[in-house]
Amino acid sequence: MLDLFTIFSKGGIVLWCFQGTGQSLTSSVNALISNVILQERGGLESFTHEALALKYRLDNEFELVFVVAYQKFLQLSYVDKFLNDIQLEFRDRYKDDLHSGKICRNFSDFTETYERMLKKAEESSKLASKADKRMRTFDESEKSRKTVASMIERKNGEETKKGGKVKSKQEKPEKSVSFAKDSSLVQEKNLQQNVPQSTAAVESTVGQGLDEATILENRQKLLYGKGKKPGKQETTKSPDGAKKKEKNKRQWDLNGSNRDLIELDHSKDKDAPQINGAAFLDPDELKQVGQGKGPLSDLEPEPSGSEDDDPVENTASSKGGKKESGGGTFGIFNGLRNLVGSKTLTREDIQPVLEKMRVHLIAKNVASEIAEKLCDSVATKLEGKVLGTFKSIAATVKKTLEEACVQILTPHRRVDILRDALEAKQKNTPYVVTFCGVNGVGKSTNLAKICFWLIENDLRVLVAACDTFRAGAVEQLRTHCRKLNTLHPPEAHGGTQMVYLYEKGYGKDAAFIAMEAINYARDQHIDVVLVDTAGRMQDNEPLMRSLTKLIKVNQPDLVLFVGEALVGNEAVDQLTKFNQALADYSSMENPHQIDGIVLTKYDTIDDKVGASVSMTYITGKPIVFVGTGQTYTDLKNLNARSVVNALLK
Repeated sequence: MLDLFTIFSKGGIVLWCFQGTGQSLTSSVNALISNVILQERGGLESFTHEALALKYRLDNEFELVFVVAYQKFLQLSYVDKFLNDIQLEFRDRYKDDLHSGKICRNFSDFTETYERMLKKAEESSKLASKADKRMRTFDESEKSRKTVASMIERKNGEETKKGGKVKSKQEKPEKSVSFAKDSSLVQEKNLQQNVPQSTAAVESTVGQGLDEATILENRQKLLYGKGKKPGKQETTKSPDGAKKKEKNKRQWDLNGSNRDLIELDHSKDKDAPQINGAAFLDPDELKQVGQGKGPLSDLEPEPSGSEDDDPVENTASSKGGKKESGGGTFGIFNGLRNLVGSKTLTREDIQPVLEKMRVHLIAKNVASEIAEKLCDSVATKLEGKVLGTFKSIAATVKKTLEEACVQILTPHRRVDILRDALEAKQKNTPYVVTFCGVNGVGKSTNLAKICFWLIENDLRVLVAACDTFRAGAVEQLRTHCRKLNTLHPPEAHGGTQMVYLYEKGYGKDAAFIAMEAINYARDQHIDVVLVDTAGRMQDNEPLMRSLTKLIKVNQPDLVLFVGEALVGNEAVDQLTKFNQALADYSSMENPHQIDGIVLTKYDTIDDKVGASVSMTYITGKPIVFVGTGQTYTDLKNLNARSVVNALLK
């Protein structure tokens, strides 16, 4: 049932291979290497490519990779155990050959051992499937061990009774008044049936410790009603009494009138005398002109500890629980203190470290699912390694974590918008970029920043206002375009206007507006079209269908997802469902999904940079832009090393 089983070294040398089908499976193995092994995605249980499901194991001691492939519709329960058995069997032979000096060894004789072990695994799987499956009894389950007493948090000086109630040693006996209160409720119910019965019930409580005064008080409550005493009657207020005080109306400052509506209406351009555009700009805004030429600058790297600092040594030398700063990466390496030199690392040795690492990553806003997979990837790379000195253990763990994070944040393919836009300009076609994302993440604002950067590099831009749902969306883009044209007036570009706005108002079809905008840009020889879409939640099916239609009809060159750097687990849910919706609601064979990410509000998170790792890990797409402020020049490129330093700080 297995289509392929191959063993090769990390250097790419195939040591042994068994193929159960005549079809070439090289592309599937290459996809596993490039998309999983090289991208530090060791936390994935299986990898699917076309019609195949692939699983692999790494042997870090001998630098070997074991890969098995089978049809993905098959449910093979023995694959994991069989893969581990083959790994142990082959590595023993490989180790013996290395010790005996057989470097150019041919492992063709391993095929017989492979077939024998495969037959044994299949037979054991069949026997396990035919065996009677008996349900566990309640006593055998873990739930039976959980009692009421075990779930109660006890404080000092408390004991538990059989009934599950906790009684403190210092607890005082219940007062007779509380008992009388409970008795009065029973007596009141009996009073409705027969008053003498209730009186008898009260008298019967004398033997239970009630004094005469309490009994008289209870009788008064029963006869005259709870809270009322004899001889006193409730006085009703006269309707002509004091009137209820009315709430005074709030007096707002700067109250406007109908005369101010004309001046406050910015929804359309007025034919009144135009105010000079420079009047809308501050002197600081005028200084922004000329700062965006060329490629964007990278994020400034976070300071990190020196390589000579050993976090384990720093922790061991600290006294009185003081926190060490140099190189002590969140103290997760303290668990390696008990390891000795020349020891082969096992999963049990590094499990405490991985748990601390996972908690730290979650605290840095990494999604819990991604943090778990990242820890598994680090464990896969470390398990089986033989380390020399005590110091190299901590250094190796730290280096492995850094390499994994840097590899995740490094894009497979660099998105160069300037280069692609210039190539499209030579072909006399506009370069189309579509922005999508949830509500309130800053799509329009960051679209304006990117527009300013493109203008700085002498590219004419058309902004398509396809957010026909949110009130004020078109006016916001109109304000940005007017401001950008003021910063870059036509006089500074040979009489050519650099920014255009294409809008058709509200309530229209966004896909149709985008199509007309692209055609208009093609006719006017405009270089770049930036399509602004409405914010939508990932679970809103009608709006997700509308976005899919816009992308399917217009086929943009680049689809950018705009996401906040503030989110944690929500980042995984947003990106996964956006990509899934673009695939499900499109009838195309190869639907256009998200190509890159715009990370906004990066200046508000300090060192909690985990959202960037979560977004890149879940999609495999690069972070193209990072928003770091509120001005047009606050747009940066992602620096993977800077993010990793902040993540491990």
